[in-house]
Amino acid sequence: MTTSNLRAPARWLAALAAGALVCGAAAAVLAQDDRAAQEIQKYRQMLEEGNPADLTEARGEELWKTPRGPKHATLEHCDLGLGPGRLEGAYAKLPRYFADTDKVQDVESRLVTCMMALQGYSYADAIKNWYQSESDIQLLVTYIAAQSKGAKIDVPATQPREAELAAAGESLFFRRSGPLDFSCATCHSHAGRRVRLQEVADFLLPEDARAAMTKWPAYRVSQGEVWTMERRLIDCIRQMRWPEPQYQSEALIALQVFLQKQANGGVMDAPGMKR
Repeated sequence: MTTSNLRAPARWLAALAAGALVCGAAAAVLAQDDRAAQEIQKYRQMLEEGNPADLTEARGEELWKTPRGPKHATLEHCDLGLGPGRLEGAYAKLPRYFADTDKVQDVESRLVTCMMALQGYSYADAIKNWYQSESDIQLLVTYIAAQSKGAKIDVPATQPREAELAAAGESLFFRRSGPLDFSCATCHSHAGRRVRLQEVADFLLPEDARAAMTKWPAYRVSQGEVWTMERRLIDCIRQMRWPEPQYQSEALIALQVFLQKQANGGVMDAPGMKR
C-alpha cells in the first residue's frame, strides 16, 4: 500500500469533519432565524392588541359623516362599487371599473371622485396633503378599509378594462428599470426572502400575496402613522430609484389590480401593522 493510499482516509475524515461543521453552522443559523422570526411575530401580536390605526379609523368615520366642502354635504352617499353608502366589503372589491367615470379606480381615486361630486371640492383640494399624517385621504381610506374586515378580496379583473390594467400591472411588476436595474419582482418574487429581519412577500405565491394585501392600509411602526397602499407603492418605486409616479396615476392603479388579483380569496384584516 502506498503512502498516498494511507493518507486518503485521513483526507476523507477531514472533509467529512469540515462538512459536518458547515452543516452544523447552517443549522445554527436556521435555528437563529426561526427564533428571530418567532420573536418578531410575538412583537407584532403585542402591538396589534393596541393598533394606533384604530384611532385613525375613528377619525375617518367622523370625517365620513361630517358635512363639509362647498356643498356642505357628507360622504354617506358615496358609491364605492356596491351602491351609494354601502361600505361593508367594498374595499375588498377594489380596484374596479366604474361606468360613471369610465375608469378603473382604487379606493383613493374613487374617494376623490365622491369628494368632488358630493361635497363640491376641486381635485386639488380633495387630494391636498394626501401624503401627510392625519390627511383627509389617510383618515377616510382607513375607515373605509376597516369596513371590509372579514370580507374576502374579490378582484377577478374580468371586465375588459380591468383585465387590461391587470396585464399592465403585471408587466410593470416585472419591468426592470432605473439606475439600479430594479423591478418589483427583484424583491417580491422569491420565497422566504427577508430584508432586515422583515419577511418580504412573494407576490407570485397566492398565500404571500394574501398575507400582504389583506393588511393594507397599515400603521407603519417605523413611521408612526398609517400609510395607504398608494403611498406604499410610491415609496417602493422611490426606493428602486425610478421616477416617482403621480399620485392616483393609472400605473399605480394597474399595479394594485395585479396585486389584488394575486391576493384573491384573502380575508381582509385592515388596518394592519407593518414595520
